[in-house]
Amino acid sequence: MDHFALRNGELFAEGVPLAAIAEAVGTPTYVYSAATMVRHAQVMREAVAGCGVGEPLVAYAVKANPNAAVLRLLCGEGMGADVVSIGEYRRARAAHIAPEKIVFSGVGKTAEEMAEALAGGLLQFNVESVEEARMLSAVAAAQGRVAPLGFRINPDVAAGTHAKITTGTADNKFGIPYAEAVAAYAEAARLPGVRVQGITVHIGSQLVSLDPLDAAFHRLGGLIRDLRGAGHELTIADLGGGLGVPYGEGQPEPASPAAYGAMVRRVTADWNARLLFEPGRLIVGNAGVLLTRVVRVKPGAHHPWVIVDAAMNDLMRPALYDAHHDLQAVRPTGKRATVNVVGPVCESGDTFAMARAMDAVAPGDLLIFRTAGAYGATMSSGYNSRAITPEVLVDGGKWALVRRRVDVDALAGVEAP
Repeated sequence: MDHFALRNGELFAEGVPLAAIAEAVGTPTYVYSAATMVRHAQVMREAVAGCGVGEPLVAYAVKANPNAAVLRLLCGEGMGADVVSIGEYRRARAAHIAPEKIVFSGVGKTAEEMAEALAGGLLQFNVESVEEARMLSAVAAAQGRVAPLGFRINPDVAAGTHAKITTGTADNKFGIPYAEAVAAYAEAARLPGVRVQGITVHIGSQLVSLDPLDAAFHRLGGLIRDLRGAGHELTIADLGGGLGVPYGEGQPEPASPAAYGAMVRRVTADWNARLLFEPGRLIVGNAGVLLTRVVRVKPGAHHPWVIVDAAMNDLMRPALYDAHHDLQAVRPTGKRATVNVVGPVCESGDTFAMARAMDAVAPGDLLIFRTAGAYGATMSSGYNSRAITPEVLVDGGKWALVRRRVDVDALAGVEAP
């Protein structure tokens, strides 16, 4: 469900016409719906209510969309934060997300990052190797603190998603191999300055089937029993994120949050642990669109080329993952055409859609890329000396610029002597 809909032949974001935003801010620009994010946060909380011991923690994956206004909105909905850098940690704290609702994930944490997060407070470090646990021990001992720790386990379960967003197979860089987990926990238990309290798993992103998650969670449950049998007191089980969202016509329809929650409730019934969840895309993906304008239409060998002012530096997903985004005219005429949609960047990979049947458009018309609220603006760059795309948040009939356009001059750097 989202709040981008046609009214009298024109696309609105909640109560605001997208054309008015384009006129005021220019294009390309990201536009987010506050109501959609709030609704998705509520749906996720309802889906996992009653899972595990005590209140589950839904820790939003900040990497999906770290905009400060988005984080403040989700903090107001009671969400925590899953962070993977000290920059994301700072953003979460600046948005007033409580330390006890923050988990610090990521395979490459530095000693400096560990020290700052430990001093500022957090619920748990999700540690990905014994070597990382040793570093965390040294950092905590130097501060005279105790660092809460949970190992990320690699269950060697294929997620069934794109190879570049799969994270739980034996060849992935993430986590400790399942077979080495017992030894890793034994060593961590002997380290000074750490408290072994949890376990975590995350097998990938944009999963449309629950079967891989079910398999991974079953493996994790068996490991929890083995580790408790070895004397480890595990009180937290972090089940990661990864549940997919609908990307449009012809794309796989993912399982619902309610179905996911029912599966979790069944698999974890005897775990006797507090459960954590790390949704990102699920919360913000369909809450955002990328608003762009058609520069020109030129003839092609098979289909016309629709050249828009958004490019791969604004929305990387199609170039990185061959990702699909539905395209829709802001003022559709009712006519359809089969076209190729591309950006102006000097790369053949700057291609959004090939042979796509969509609303017919002409130079100057506005388009949106749907489901662009996750892994969109956060992955943008200034490649080809292009300005960094602004972001707008709509709330009812009001809107605000929540990240300004960073222009070419600001990206130029310091002049050489």
